[in-house]
Amino acid sequence: MRVRGDGKLVRIFIGEGDRLRGRPLFEAIVYLAREMGLGGATVLRGIEGYGADSIVHTARILRLSEDLPIVIEVVESEETLEPFIARVEAMLDEANCGGLITLERAEIIRYKPEQQ
Repeated sequence: MRVRGDGKLVRIFIGEGDRLRGRPLFEAIVYLAREMGLGGATVLRGIEGYGADSIVHTARILRLSEDLPIVIEVVESEETLEPFIARVEAMLDEANCGGLITLERAEIIRYKPEQQ
């Protein structure tokens, strides 16, 4: 298990309402990461944002949205992330949704499972 070193952080920006084959797209992406043996994935739900369509989605009570911004983050080696990103792009295409994928350097300080 890798504990320290250089890695890459991929962020996938989608909408909460995006679906793939009847299930939430963010859930399908997390399960793909697990299936591919990636070290972990985290889903973050935004309270407000907009994307390429310029439509603002918000959690404010007066303009409650059912399609809040979702960000999925995964930190791994670049070699491991390349095939994952390719499959995520295919999932976004199949779901016929927009989205943004970014990749940046990340220094891994600690990665260790919980003690049993």
